Amino acid sequence: MKINDIKRVHRIPKTDMDKMIDEENKSNDTGMQFYDLSHEWGLGQPCWPYFEDVKIERLHGHSRSGVLTQKITTVMHSGTHIDAPAHVVEGTPFMDQMPLPRFFGAGVVVSIPKKKWEVITAEDLENVRPKIREGDIVIINTGWHHTYADSAEYYHYGPGLYREAGEWLAKKKVKMVGIDVQALDHPLGTAIGPHGTGPLIPHLEDEYREFTGGRGIKEDFPDWEPCHRALLNAGICGIENVGGELDKVTGKRCTLAAFPWRWKGGDGCMVRLVAMVDPSGEYRIEQGDTE
Repeated sequence: MKINDIKRVHRIPKTDMDKMIDEENKSNDTGMQFYDLSHEWGLGQPCWPYFEDVKIERLHGHSRSGVLTQKITTVMHSGTHIDAPAHVVEGTPFMDQMPLPRFFGAGVVVSIPKKKWEVITAEDLENVRPKIREGDIVIINTGWHHTYADSAEYYHYGPGLYREAGEWLAKKKVKMVGIDVQALDHPLGTAIGPHGTGPLIPHLEDEYREFTGGRGIKEDFPDWEPCHRALLNAGICGIENVGGELDKVTGKRCTLAAFPWRWKGGDGCMVRLVAMVDPSGEYRIEQGDTE
């Protein structure tokens, strides 16, 4: 897009703009296909139960100032975002201390469909196709991203990873893990259940006993965020609230990228998770030539 085209872009109806962007994605000069695996982010953003709402203020607007400048107040664990090891484990790296190659590389998007409160097991991970390899970026599609909203369904009743899956992924020495639910851990293994500063949602204890025929939450989820700890202790960052075009690349090997801000002392960061596929195999990264 040229600078002279900017004013015209502002007059293009949204439907035409969407078509233009779709065409550019298809005909880009790399020959690659790009898939956005992030949820849209903005006002009314779904937030974890004890976080404040995202606030967005216009400091300057076009009608008054001739420019648009916005101020955002948010926690960094908002929408599709990445956890640094230091988020959960004292004495481990912050966001700015993680090596850049950790956020880019080959990987796989796997389908592990799960329903209310179901747990992803090591067996689930072992049996997926394509197979998970050492060094992979692993993105898990449970189907739960279709319920993404400021709702009890999404935050309270979702499925998730827990100790067994976290330890399997750490032992496999994967590079990064992303999942389409509210956290790296099952909701009942977080403060939503009776852990840490919780229970944030006390009535889930009675509901769970009815759901299981009498077992309490801590009988099945005795530990606080063990998947977080297994992954982050191993230097494996985790991406939560994956979504967007996830279904389009599920079951495929891809190149994936999710670069956070270079935030000094950062515990996490919103990211735009992107999957890339090169059907021709002809694209290459520049070799650093000086001419």
